[in-house]
Amino acid sequence: MIVVSSCLAGMKVRYNGTDCLQEAIQRLVEEKKAVAVCPELMGGFTTPREPAEIQGGTGADVLDGQARVIEKSGRDVSDMYIKGAYAALHRIRELGATLVVLKEYSPSCGSAMIYDGRFENRKVAGSGVTAALLKREGIEVISEQQFFERLRLDGE
Repeated sequence: MIVVSSCLAGMKVRYNGTDCLQEAIQRLVEEKKAVAVCPELMGGFTTPREPAEIQGGTGADVLDGQARVIEKSGRDVSDMYIKGAYAALHRIRELGATLVVLKEYSPSCGSAMIYDGRFENRKVAGSGVTAALLKREGIEVISEQQFFERLRLDGE
């Protein structure tokens, strides 16, 4: 079983009420070969919501209390991101998923790159809160780009 970010499956759950539809991922969900989750909604957020970025580190640092997830207006929403990460982990364990495909750059789902916390569209190496938790728990987490690269390699 594969778990995917809901926005990649075409669900309009991103902060601004949009999706990041990847038709191949949407098909997997429709064919019941993948299950979509949105850690941010699982943490109590609604759509739309204010943009948020990690300040002072990465998702792993947020989990350790050494960095915070801050909305553009300055509100600290770290606890909601952590709650969503644990809810996603619980769901992934229930499903017995062996692979999780998450939306890159998200403060929750970024697997290798996130925004730098200045709200200036700059990216830095690091994982979002959910991705960091899943990796700590030994779950394989990849970005949608890595997923499609893997599909291409498997097809050859």
